[in-house]
Amino acid sequence: MGKIIHVSYEGKPCYDIEIQRDFSLFTNKLKELGYGSNKVCIVTDSNVAALYLDEVQSLLEPVFASCTSFVFAAGESSKNTDTAGLVYKHLIEHKFDRKDLLVALGGGVVGDLTGFVAATYLRGIDFVQVPTTLLAQTDSSIGGKTGVDFMQYKNMVGAFYMPRLVYMNISTLHSLPARQFSAGMAEIIKHGFIKDSSYTQYIEDTSAEIMNQQPDALEEVIYRSCQIKREVVERDPKEQGERALLNFGHTIGHAIEKLSDFTLYHGECVALGMAGAAYISYRLGNLSETERNKLETIIKSYGLPVSLAQFPYTPQEILAATKLDKKMESGKVKFIVLKSLGEAYITKELSDEDILFGITHIIEK
Repeated sequence: MGKIIHVSYEGKPCYDIEIQRDFSLFTNKLKELGYGSNKVCIVTDSNVAALYLDEVQSLLEPVFASCTSFVFAAGESSKNTDTAGLVYKHLIEHKFDRKDLLVALGGGVVGDLTGFVAATYLRGIDFVQVPTTLLAQTDSSIGGKTGVDFMQYKNMVGAFYMPRLVYMNISTLHSLPARQFSAGMAEIIKHGFIKDSSYTQYIEDTSAEIMNQQPDALEEVIYRSCQIKREVVERDPKEQGERALLNFGHTIGHAIEKLSDFTLYHGECVALGMAGAAYISYRLGNLSETERNKLETIIKSYGLPVSLAQFPYTPQEILAATKLDKKMESGKVKFIVLKSLGEAYITKELSDEDILFGITHIIEK
């Protein structure tokens, strides 16, 4: 029971990903990293605090000289520089220095915000990720991307900053609402589509076990997804090339997410974006109709959408929103398309008409 993945950064060992089924090894891992006489602050949101803050705080209080917590209102609307400023204020008032530690306890919003604060407070303070959602465990907690939203622009302000440890207690996933668990599956499905057709087959064959959160199946997909992300991030830590493949489905997805004012979950929007990108790949002659249908069938089997009815924006408005994406380069959208199921590539050669075909496919089905 339990798995460990070693992650390197710029060719040197950097941090471990611990995949466990409870919190029992968490403090031992922190002690192994040399923590103990320092101060620690647990940063979390109001939803996660009600579930896990007391348990984690009770584990850390005997180990650290001082243990405080900062809880902010749950939701993407809190992921901004104002909330970051309040965390800075808390750390200053409690006299945190560079040898102290932040613990990000929660989903992607908590991890991104805490990592951004860690990267910028005193020009850098250690932090560890304790992701409690499927999306965070398989995607956002790994690879050192931190950031906050600025105005309507998602993740526009941020830094690449590596955690000292990623500790996953997969039993926390039992507390997720079904819709949120499904949304987290989008990134797992994406990993198979862009990198590993055999993994895609496993995800298809094991959908019932995974959706029922059978522990062995759940641990296996989290482990395999983390391995895929680790390999990509190690080769391209700052998204100069291959790491951009992880954005499959995100260009259209982020546009829909912003226009929905985040009423749709990130994973739901990525699922829609993958369906749109797969249709573009099909029109380019890369995917067969059978492969494209298989992709959509797998997405739907996890309770995720491949089309969007009654969306109050036109395909043209969604296209305009893709141009606000931070992944623009020299005025062109860096778009990820599939060569086949299990192999993706980056192109800057798509016309607006090409992208509109993909958007129209998911809006007008």
